[in-house]
Amino acid sequence: MEEIWIIGVGQFGYIAFQRLSEALQDRQFVLVDLAGEKLRRCKASSAKLEISDGIAFLEKYLAQGRRPDWIIPALPVHLAAEWLLLHLGPQRLRRVPLPAGLAQAVPNAFFGAEGNVYVSHADFKCPEDCDEPRNICTITRKARKQNMFELLGNMAIKPFTSLNIQSRQLGPGIGGYRPEQLLALRENVEHARGPVLVSTACRCHGVITGLERR
Repeated sequence: MEEIWIIGVGQFGYIAFQRLSEALQDRQFVLVDLAGEKLRRCKASSAKLEISDGIAFLEKYLAQGRRPDWIIPALPVHLAAEWLLLHLGPQRLRRVPLPAGLAQAVPNAFFGAEGNVYVSHADFKCPEDCDEPRNICTITRKARKQNMFELLGNMAIKPFTSLNIQSRQLGPGIGGYRPEQLLALRENVEHARGPVLVSTACRCHGVITGLERR
């Protein structure tokens, strides 16, 4: 049976659970959020509800060797980067400012309060049920110049090294990645020389965080 962890059960996490649980019966979900009232909306035989900080939950159970089939990040933070910071600790890893010129190297950059940069091929609001066609935009029907995960993973802005996790579509408007991708990212960060641009991206959208080993 396929196991899916949904980290954060706000608007997007709730939609992900609804759509994925209806699409295929042979799935087990672990839903994680600090707000019990959000979790109670998802009460079902296929769902295990965990009142917990999502980043701390991820750290605890990955450290114990648990490996779901998929992780769906649905918190208003960059889950992969925050997990790295927690896992490696402040003595080994720190957040650093993103390089000057980054905003000019990526499309439609938006700076978040936590220092991340959010990017998108779209300068409009995308539909919640976009099926992420391989080569064209759902709305404009124009060809996509480059997948965002490729663009971010191949950026060359010295002295930063670019490391990307590709978010894969699990259903219309729903993206996730495998735990092995997080573990591989950790290994790459630990062996990187100098600062890194850690990003998570699908074909159209992404988020970037600047990190550096101490």
